[in-house]
Amino acid sequence: MKKLLTIAAALAMTSASAQGSVTGAGASFPFPLYSKMFAEYKGDTGVTVNYQSVGSGAGQKQITERTVDFAGSDNPMSDESMKAAPAKLLHIPTAIGAVVPSYNLPGVTTPLKFTGKVLADIYLGKIKTWNDKAIAALNPGVSIPPLPITVARRSDGSGTTFVFSDYLSKVSTEWKSKVGTGNSLNWPVGTGARGNDGVAGVVKSTPGAIGYVELVYAKQNKLPFGSVQNRAGKFVTADNGPAALAAKGVVMPADTRVSITNSANPDSYPIASFTYVIFYQEQKYGNRTLAQAQALKKLLTWMVTTGQKYNEPLDYSQLPSNAASKAKTIIASMTFDGKKF
Repeated sequence: MKKLLTIAAALAMTSASAQGSVTGAGASFPFPLYSKMFAEYKGDTGVTVNYQSVGSGAGQKQITERTVDFAGSDNPMSDESMKAAPAKLLHIPTAIGAVVPSYNLPGVTTPLKFTGKVLADIYLGKIKTWNDKAIAALNPGVSIPPLPITVARRSDGSGTTFVFSDYLSKVSTEWKSKVGTGNSLNWPVGTGARGNDGVAGVVKSTPGAIGYVELVYAKQNKLPFGSVQNRAGKFVTADNGPAALAAKGVVMPADTRVSITNSANPDSYPIASFTYVIFYQEQKYGNRTLAQAQALKKLLTWMVTTGQKYNEPLDYSQLPSNAASKAKTIIASMTFDGKKF
């Protein structure tokens, strides 16, 4: 009996070793989606994916330092950041998501409308109260209380911040010149919090607060969020369809690094973005084995094919065909010791 138990234990250990695990860290923007994806992937394959939601900036740092197999980031790494890495990094998009202006206004049940200029002026500290004439003019007939605005924003290096500030830089020359675009900013005003969940928490607990969060975090926390005027002048509420339309007609570069905020598509939601996985093209480094490289490649392939079915139920959009095709081509370019595998 003991011999049988020993053999069974050995087989179990061998199986676990063969199945292995993959590690990742980065963006909180896709964390609800990745949590679902990776749970399903483990059920299908037995492979555990350990993903830490630490923000895009921290994820980029960890992949540069080679402490994880992949990073999650809502913004592509800059050319400068990629040059600082020890070897060539690749990006693939995995989903499209929307950043929404969520708020806490007791008694206001009608969804508010925002323009890019109004959002920029709120985050510049120029609009200080909810009954400001600029907000009132966009929302006739809505009784808005004269509460002071508590601005909630990220305190960590954040891809969601990059997406939001990228949009504001396109619609407000003052924002572009005074604050600009980035993962971490010199904020004129605001209460900082870590992660999308942290910003959502500030908004939920603070009457008069406004905060930019990924759509699913607003929905999970039952926070109202406003529609935003797009480039065509339409006020659009974030959802799978309008977010996906932001990428329609966009020419995808070979490396897939592209911004889709303030899209020219007349029906699109204007604060939308791809979210990315970042990894090394050459997988033989440090103590990595071919088995580890293969495990990562299989996971990435699954994420842009079979795994796409989990996007829409969690309020993310699936990849358009041109983005999915380029992602598969990029994955196929991975090498181990200089050879494709």
